[in-house]
Amino acid sequence: MNFMDIKQISPDQVIFFQYQFISLNLTIVFTWVVMALLVIGSWLVTRRLSTGPKISSWQNILEILVTGIQDQISEISQQKAKRYMPFIGTLFIFIAACNLLTVVPGYESPTASLSTTAALAICVFISVPLFGIARKGVIGYLKQYIQPTVFMLPFNIMGELSRTLALAVRLFGNLMSGSKIVAILLAIIPFIFPVVMQLLGLLTGLIQAYIFAVLAMVYIASATQVQEHTDTKKNNNE
Repeated sequence: MNFMDIKQISPDQVIFFQYQFISLNLTIVFTWVVMALLVIGSWLVTRRLSTGPKISSWQNILEILVTGIQDQISEISQQKAKRYMPFIGTLFIFIAACNLLTVVPGYESPTASLSTTAALAICVFISVPLFGIARKGVIGYLKQYIQPTVFMLPFNIMGELSRTLALAVRLFGNLMSGSKIVAILLAIIPFIFPVVMQLLGLLTGLIQAYIFAVLAMVYIASATQVQEHTDTKKNNNE
């Protein structure tokens, strides 16, 4: 690790391959590497699932992970987790895998790039109205933007946009700053202390993956629970 490496703010700046107008940076390369590892790992873990009393260690770990995510989704949304599990679970596992692989020499986490975190935040931004419309229809979902009065429309729209920006910047800032601090310490004091910081960085990466997934579920839950409240109020009036 040298000081030229420390100056790299984002893996976007490192060009892996370029031909005319086609440019392939480290962010794209490592994103596809992570996705390939997740696909292959998922296939290896799930190809021999068992419903009997004896299960493999990998299946046991997988069941604990899936159950934990489902419990968190149910607790946050107060709804059935099955509907949101594929999206929220994928977000968490992808971000966690990106962050944990930083222990591999030469690897740069895609989540240290603002383009990746922005793409993840946009996925959440799009999923919120999709889940909301699927839950309560187009009109029912759009009504929440003019509640409690129509004057709240611009503020509600700005709120949707600002929280998307906050998701992207929060994840990017925390992970990028953590990795650069470790890099600086490794260059200055290449002994035990940077190793401890690296372990703390892994813990921070898992926490950030958890926070991102939780916030995504909170936003989706806020878009799908309004109708339940409205239906309850309507039934009480009747």
